[in-house]
Amino acid sequence: MDKKLGILLSILVLTFSLFMSYVLIGNQIKILTRASEELEPSSEKSLIFAWPLSAKANNQEKVMINVFVRNEKNQPLANKTVSLTTNLGEFDIDSQTTDKSGKTTFNLSSKDLGVAKVEAIIENKVKLKQSITIKFE
Repeated sequence: MDKKLGILLSILVLTFSLFMSYVLIGNQIKILTRASEELEPSSEKSLIFAWPLSAKANNQEKVMINVFVRNEKNQPLANKTVSLTTNLGEFDIDSQTTDKSGKTTFNLSSKDLGVAKVEAIIENKVKLKQSITIKFE
């Protein structure tokens, strides 16, 4: 009888230890995972704006493009690298890092007539869902 009771107590202690380990370590893993999600940029919540939406095609008049990097909770993300692509014209800088408000600013100019489609990519992996078009006349 003593042997069976000893085995049952050992199983009970082992089960309790495993349960407590899961509760204590599992919560820490959830906290770490949640923190990394908050640092991930959202392709849907991030924004891109331009002003003016038309400019002269003289390679001197510039269009200012602002990109606001946000996470899924719509919070700004600092220190994220943003690069822009276009089918027409040239940017003053290839890529920039966001400030504490999650904002970067680029300038676009063109010597050729046409409509430029501008798209933003964050950290070389997250492409914004929206894009903008700028007319060069």
